[in-house]
Amino acid sequence: MAKDVIMPALGMAQETGILLRWLKTEGEHVTQGEPLMEIETDKATVEVEAPASGTLVNVSAGPGDELPVGQVIARILAPGETAPESTSEQTLSFSAESTWQPSADVPRSDGRVETLASPVAARIAAENKIDLSQIKAAGSRIQKEDVLAYLADQRKAAIPPDRRVLASPKARRLARERNLDLANIKGNGPEGAVLAADVLAASSQAQAAEPASLSGPIPSPSAEPRAFPVSRMWQVMVQRLTASWPTTPHFYLVREANARRLIAWRERAQPRITDKLTYTDLIVKLVASALQKHPRLNARWVEGAVVANDVINIGLAVAVEEGLLVPVIHQADQLSLGDLAVRRKDLVTRAEANKLSLDDLSGGTFTISNLGMYGVDAFNAMVNPPQAAILALGQIADRVVPVDGQPAVRPMINLTLSCDHRVVDGARGAQFLQSLVSFIEDPLAILE
Repeated sequence: MAKDVIMPALGMAQETGILLRWLKTEGEHVTQGEPLMEIETDKATVEVEAPASGTLVNVSAGPGDELPVGQVIARILAPGETAPESTSEQTLSFSAESTWQPSADVPRSDGRVETLASPVAARIAAENKIDLSQIKAAGSRIQKEDVLAYLADQRKAAIPPDRRVLASPKARRLARERNLDLANIKGNGPEGAVLAADVLAASSQAQAAEPASLSGPIPSPSAEPRAFPVSRMWQVMVQRLTASWPTTPHFYLVREANARRLIAWRERAQPRITDKLTYTDLIVKLVASALQKHPRLNARWVEGAVVANDVINIGLAVAVEEGLLVPVIHQADQLSLGDLAVRRKDLVTRAEANKLSLDDLSGGTFTISNLGMYGVDAFNAMVNPPQAAILALGQIADRVVPVDGQPAVRPMINLTLSCDHRVVDGARGAQFLQSLVSFIEDPLAILE
């Protein structure tokens, strides 16, 4: 049975997606689970997998098209299945040569002219609200190819110039910032796609060609200030955080932990693990253990009720060029330290390359945000609804602390837990944080 290919939804708030390119051509065999197309959504640029195995047909969208979520843009025919196009549904007219010939335009008894089209062509035209009389048939009747060609021409005329050229999202943003026309930039990516490096090279060439000037015009104080371009990802982040702040009653708990044994744990474990082990990997392991002990922090607020999550999926806040992504380590409590390092590295690498899948960004039950690598000591993070809490990590830094009544220098780390008071009260949050601090200061405790 034929399977529809639709514009998928990455999140509840997403309404449209932009088709960047097809990874398979019409008429080509596809296998279920293999990459089928690349789309740009509110969150990221992702590859969408084929929902079934078979032949790709009825492709009705092209690169650059912005389409509503749920719209059918192609079909996949099962092996042995043919496209639903039957000559019995064609209208025929008798010609002077006394042979039956299909005609594109047939006079009706009421004086009007009926345009003939194949069932597939008529369906595509109806879905896209196209008047068949506006389409020029290559043969005796309008075929699917005629409709698709007409659609392509219409879309090309409606799409802004920078969307007609195959280019990465980052290349489009850089071109807009530098007032460059993508059509004039040679792309070195797949299928001639313009990459960010191509835009930067073109920008450098343009600046070198400009005559040097020791004194330029002084901008007028009344001139309109320059506006930074805002990506779709950033706009969605703003919408969600703006909605989260007034509707989620936040409260914050702050603890300081001695990271001496955490540092020693990383040093002992690294030789046994192929990938680089980070403190984030260790914290994910410890947080997963703490959530097992305090499941209320792994719950969510849904329609006036506290609902428990039956899995521990930890999201990691990752800053990318276009905004903020939160890829998810699914079932983090079931993974070894080595597996966590591999999974974290893979997610962060693909997040930075805009190659995350829909599953990578879905299902998080708790989030960790680490700004320690930027020298931040402590900060308050905002809860990501419907999750109950988010943990903010600062850097590990030497500080003077009391040890047996005497000042001593120890490597310390600040932990800030932001909680949704509808799900977690102060006592429960404090108990979770107390367990986490005890794990950081004695990692072997998670084995008990």
